[in-house]
Amino acid sequence: MAEILANALRFHVQRLPASEVPAPEGTSGGRATPVVFLHGLVVDNLSSFYCPLAVPLARAGHEVVLYDLRGHGLSERPPSGYDSRTAVRDLFALLSALGLDSRPVHLVGNSYGGTLALHAALARPGLVAGLTLLEPPLSGPWVENMVDTLSVAALSLEDSEVPAELASLRLRKAAKLTAIADALLNGTTLIDDVAAGRTFTPADYRAVDCPVLVVCGEHSELVPGARELVRHAPSGALRILPGLGHDVLKEASGVLREAVLAHAAAVRRARAGALIT
Repeated sequence: MAEILANALRFHVQRLPASEVPAPEGTSGGRATPVVFLHGLVVDNLSSFYCPLAVPLARAGHEVVLYDLRGHGLSERPPSGYDSRTAVRDLFALLSALGLDSRPVHLVGNSYGGTLALHAALARPGLVAGLTLLEPPLSGPWVENMVDTLSVAALSLEDSEVPAELASLRLRKAAKLTAIADALLNGTTLIDDVAAGRTFTPADYRAVDCPVLVVCGEHSELVPGARELVRHAPSGALRILPGLGHDVLKEASGVLREAVLAHAAAVRRARAGALIT
């Protein structure tokens, strides 16, 4: 476990070194693209990625970085700054602090983390070699629904005895996650910041200058937005997982792992080809 100061904030970071593996066919060798993970909102944190994706990618030769977004997990929780622009500044500052801002990285974002990854690719295209977006919320209706859901959750947690009751039952992990959710929803500007976030346009998607893989569950309400992104992005692909809804990271880890590893290898090949050219 490491604590890194970036953008005047303390972030909890896990870094997995790359295993020594042969370069994939079609590349000229060299280091694989570092992979950086961005998780979802409120009850999510870096641990969601660890076993399903992070360890397999490290074993495939990629340096892996996982971190808790501001206010989440073990990272510092300031009262404000939960808008996408600040989150992207956090990411860039963290990459600089880790010495990873001198070569492009591959961003993997789950749910709201996918939104942040896309914002980052648009803000600094030269720094992002590839995108893997798992159930990314891209449209206005999702934002409205999420704000409503978070607002209801905030009211239910305000002055609630649930965290104490969970702790008394020795359900420490559940108690901790509930306490973090309460602190985020009732003690920060997170809900207002999410509500004020802008949605993406076809022009944004056309400006994405890297290979993009979007993965959604068949029954997810986010599929139409994913199709719109892939329709306009210069190099986009959509993988629909049958029978699933929003939580593909937990429900389809085997299939998802294969898809993400394949896309990471494709990004590496594209990167190697660009360097040769």
